[in-house]
Amino acid sequence: MKEKRNLHLKVQELCDCYTTTDPLQEMSRLPEDQDKEESALKWLALTALHGINNNASKISIRRSPEGSVTVTAEYRRSELPSPGTEVGDHIFKAVRAITHIDAAKGKTQLALGVRDSSVDLRVKLKSKDGQEKISIKFPE
Repeated sequence: MKEKRNLHLKVQELCDCYTTTDPLQEMSRLPEDQDKEESALKWLALTALHGINNNASKISIRRSPEGSVTVTAEYRRSELPSPGTEVGDHIFKAVRAITHIDAAKGKTQLALGVRDSSVDLRVKLKSKDGQEKISIKFPE
């Protein structure tokens, strides 16, 4: 990432910036962004906002061994806009940097400040046979 300051803080700032937008609409624009590293952080912020706003229980992003990226949400099993291959790659890097999960499998709590409150997300990362998955669980 170009800017080496705290990625977690940057995601929180982006949450604050995008609070009044439509997260799905903003997500669908990410593959067109020039700065893929910044887009990865935007995706994380928009995903958190979408999950909070729509009472999601879990949102997962998967990358196949070929590199294609898909996103699903659990509340109504549906597919969300994909961030695209390049942004998807940076999402996985950013989540590993924020959570400090370096192993093939790991999970942690992530406290994310949104405006004047906070939400505790459970982040789980799993890699197997070239496929990677990040799951973000939202509180009930």
